[in-house]
Order: sequence, then structure tokens, then C-alpha cells
Amino acid sequence: MAAVRVEEVLAAAEEQEAERRRSVTVEKELELEFDLGNLLALDRNPPPAAGLRGAGPRREAQLRALARDNTQLLVARLWELPAERAGGAGGPLVARLPEPAFRLPREKPPPRPRPPTRWEQFARLKGIRRRKRTSLVWDEQAKEWRRRWGYRRAGGDPARAWLAEVPAGADPEENQFARLRREKRERVARNELNRLRNLARAHRAGAAVPAAPLHPTGHQSREELGRVARVARVSTASLGRFQPRLPKEPAEPPSRSGGRKRRFEPLLGNLAAERSRQLELLRDMGSKKPVLDITRAVNKQLRQEEAEAAAAKGKKQSQRGKRGRRQQRAGRSSKKSGARRQQQQQRPAGGGTGRRKKA
Repeated sequence: MAAVRVEEVLAAAEEQEAERRRSVTVEKELELEFDLGNLLALDRNPPPAAGLRGAGPRREAQLRALARDNTQLLVARLWELPAERAGGAGGPLVARLPEPAFRLPREKPPPRPRPPTRWEQFARLKGIRRRKRTSLVWDEQAKEWRRRWGYRRAGGDPARAWLAEVPAGADPEENQFARLRREKRERVARNELNRLRNLARAHRAGAAVPAAPLHPTGHQSREELGRVARVARVSTASLGRFQPRLPKEPAEPPSRSGGRKRRFEPLLGNLAAERSRQLELLRDMGSKKPVLDITRAVNKQLRQEEAEAAAAKGKKQSQRGKRGRRQQRAGRSSKKSGARRQQQQQRPAGGGTGRRKKA
């Protein structure tokens, strides 16, 4: 075994270290322009014209080396940015990119402006501006923000206030609290009437609503509650299969009278079955002969034979009825002729007609 000198080992280590430094150190005559927000690097240095002439492996090697050097400079700039661990101490090291400085062009043209509607044109002509009212207002009595409308609204219910203002021109002897309660009952009744009208309109349009709507006062029968509970149960996507049941609700299967659920083939499954199904579809589309459904053809033939048999049976019954009516008419005529014959035999033999002549 030949002896290895220390000088040779040190020289080889220095060469490896220089090669490693050359792989991460790139020297350029002009500094690159960086836009770290877009991960963009602009190289203003002219490329070597001798190496980029023609098309061949030399040109590809030059382009790869140029791209590699510019990418190395961009990565070095990224490592200079402030970094932190994402998701704790064991997470990956991420850098915070600055705001982009270079505006990239759009891939698609900007959308066209929507033409104004007739109301927008009218509002612009009249100077009408849309002002959105907030849903919360400050309640001076409760000293808090409350809803403008609905339950626990700001100001409370005027019918339950301890003080009622008498409007101008009203009867001073009129009870204002009774008037407020009466107006509230009228509003509630009007809203309920509108709700029932909407339900009736939706029912006529074919919407899935109960035939008899529930009364808002709570006077519902047991059948109405059961029907509405069944409708609400099967209104889910699973037709009530995964719907939790009430404490005393019977365990009955969900009603499937409202329609069948569509079944779709799985996206990831038997590729051979999918390939055979697609090939069969293409074969049927390419063939000139129409696809014959044996079951449908047999059912159609059976229905046609049954219709012909029913028509023939009805025709025979009608003919039989006509023959019976003819026999009845013939029997009646024979009875009448026999009675006439008996009357002629019982007449006196004088050749007269049996009528007396006046003297």
C-alpha cells in the first residue's frame, strides 16, 4: 500500500472547499434587481454571444448555467430576510416576504362594466343615494345597543310602556294603551294572514308544504304534529336516516314517497368496470343498428296483446248483447202474434168484424 502524504490530503481538501464555495458564490458585473415579494430577479448583464449562437448542447448548457447562477443569487437574498418557525419550535422555517414592487400583467382582460339598470339610471338622474340603515341602535332606557326591529328591540314594546303619548288630533278620552294593544293585535293578525296566503300560494305552485298549515295559537292535533314531524324528518339529504329521534318518537322507516335518491358511481373504484362501461357506450354510439332493450320490447308486446284481447272481449260482449236484444224482440213479436190468433179464433163465426152497426 502506497503511503499518502499529508500535503496531498490538504491539497485535495482545499480543492473541495473551493469547489463548494464556487457552487454558492456567483460573481456578476452588474448587480441584479430583485423583487422578493414576487420572487423575481432581473439580470441586466449581457449574455455571452458566442455560447448562445446556434442550437445545440452547448447553448443548453449555457442557459442552464445562467439560470442556475441567477437562482442562486435569488435564494441567497431570501436567506437574508427575517425568518421564524411556523407552528412552534419543530415547525418549518419560513421567511416574511416584503410587499411586491413590480406589477405583474393580468392573465385575462379586465371584466366589462355592468350596464346600469333602469332604477340606477333613474336614481342617478334624480340624485337618489342609497343609505344602509344599521341593525343596532342605542337604547336610552336600557343604556345598551339593541336591535332596531324584532324581539328585545330598542325602545321596547309601546303597548307595555308605563307612559303613552296622545297623538295630535286624537280623542283625549280614548285609552291610548288599549289602542296600542289593539293595533298590535291587528298587525299580528295581518302578518298571520299574509303567512297563510304565502303557504297557499306555495302549495298551489307545487312546493312541499303540509296540506293543512299549523295554527299559530298552539291548537294542533296529534295527527297534524305527526305529519309535520314526518315531513321535517325526510326533508334532509339522507331522507331522515341520520336524523336524531325525539324521546317518544316511534322508530319508523323514513318515507320514500317524496322521490328516490340518485345513485352515483364512486370516483375511485374498479377501473376495469369503468373502462368496460365506457367502451360499451362508445360501441353503442358507433353502431348503426339501434340498441334493442329486450325487457322493454317484451313489456310493450305484452301490453299490446292485452289491449287487443280486451278490445276483442268488449266487441264480443257488444255482439252478444245485440243478439240477445234481437231474440227478446223476436219473442215479443211471436207472443203478440199468438195472442192475436187466439182473439180471432174466439170471435163469432159470422164473418163480421165484431162491431155493431147503427140502425
